[in-house]
Amino acid sequence: MELKKVRHLVSGGESTTVEFKRKVAHPEKIIKELVAFANTRGGYLFIGVNDDGSIPGLKFPEDHIYALEQAIEKYCRPDLPYSIEEIPMTEDRWVVLVEVEESLHKPHYILSPADDNKRITFVRSGDKSIQASKEMREIIRRRNNPKNIKFHYGDKERQLFEYLEKNERITLDDFMKLANISHYRASRTLVLLTLANVLNIIPDNRGDLFVLKDNAN
Repeated sequence: MELKKVRHLVSGGESTTVEFKRKVAHPEKIIKELVAFANTRGGYLFIGVNDDGSIPGLKFPEDHIYALEQAIEKYCRPDLPYSIEEIPMTEDRWVVLVEVEESLHKPHYILSPADDNKRITFVRSGDKSIQASKEMREIIRRRNNPKNIKFHYGDKERQLFEYLEKNERITLDDFMKLANISHYRASRTLVLLTLANVLNIIPDNRGDLFVLKDNAN
């Protein structure tokens, strides 16, 4: 990528597909951005760029690349579809670009540094990488094979649609209370309706938001 295009992308700020990092000080934390890109729409991670969009660059880009590649190999599963490029700014300053494609093998996850048996999945929402809920993980996994998605239209679905026509969005907990159903049934209903393209899910650290597909931003 040419430096001119880097400046153009950076000028737009962080977004669903763009993330800035000043340096790779804690690679085990940065890799969540890459996993989130792979699980969502792909994206660009620029290393050597401040949060405000200024570009100081890096003096020794190979050190940052090595640390990041080691963390990816150690913690990311399955293998990420990514590439790394050093982009010269001056004779002694570079920007590192990590480009991640939207994966065909979702969901990707990170092995917890504290517990190899704990797998953490991230998705991109706006300019944030959000830890995926159980519902989000199931939706990502089942979208790989979207055949035979069926749902029954009954009282709970009717209550849900009537609520969303007036309130625009609903959480899993709100739906449980509205329809007076168990967590399992509420979760299953929302997942099926999302897979059937009736609802859209908006990941949120405080609880996923579900909206009617036509109302999704």
